[in-house]
Amino acid sequence: MKKFRGIFIKNDYEISILREANRIVALILDQLEGRIKPGICTMELEDAANKLCEEFNVKPAFKGYQGFPYTLCCSVNEVIVHGFPNTDELKSGDILSVDMGVQHRGFFGDSARTFAIGEISAEADNLIKVTRQALYEGISRSIPGNDLYEISGAIEKYSKAHGCSIIKRFVGHGIGASLHEKPELPNFVPRRRPKIPLKTGMVLAIEPMLSLGSDQVEIMADNWTAKTKDRSLSAHFEHTVVITRDGPEILSSLD
Repeated sequence: MKKFRGIFIKNDYEISILREANRIVALILDQLEGRIKPGICTMELEDAANKLCEEFNVKPAFKGYQGFPYTLCCSVNEVIVHGFPNTDELKSGDILSVDMGVQHRGFFGDSARTFAIGEISAEADNLIKVTRQALYEGISRSIPGNDLYEISGAIEKYSKAHGCSIIKRFVGHGIGASLHEKPELPNFVPRRRPKIPLKTGMVLAIEPMLSLGSDQVEIMADNWTAKTKDRSLSAHFEHTVVITRDGPEILSSLD
């Protein structure tokens, strides 16, 4: 593993392990998606995720990380990220963001999706669609030679054009032998920023978080759960992507 400006450049062997780790995350999220419906509680998803980690012989990435107590982040409605699974039943009209990570043979996989629970409002449906597409807009700029912040700019431009606010407090990140590595990858273009050219072998977790209202964040008493300050709906999508000489390869997708 080489370094470029503090960023780890992965070799083919390391990428092959990252590919498998992220494939497992995608498989688990697919299986969880089949369970998500009105009346289920997110603690049921947590229990299912733990069993699936055992079946795949992987370690949950989030459980115990800096004291986080669960395998899943389950964030409902105005919760942006880091929501705790609980026994409250999901209702038709809710939206649920599920963030999942695993450790496999010393490397990490990480991905997030937002799901509609039953029939949701047109505004909520649009938020989910815009957040998902904003992710793919960023991924499309993940090309060797581009600047890192071209990813940020593509996410920002698309999100703003479709009337959504970017949650600036939380950012994407490098990923590999650690869950969070350099570089930080904001979903907007910072005023002051270094030039960081994208290199073949960089692996990034790209993860826009958008809201229908304010971009301001409130952290709850558990010191983890992050909500929109105005309690507007929020959505979150994330893929782990490797920069290849032929362009971006999404590791956390089964497509």
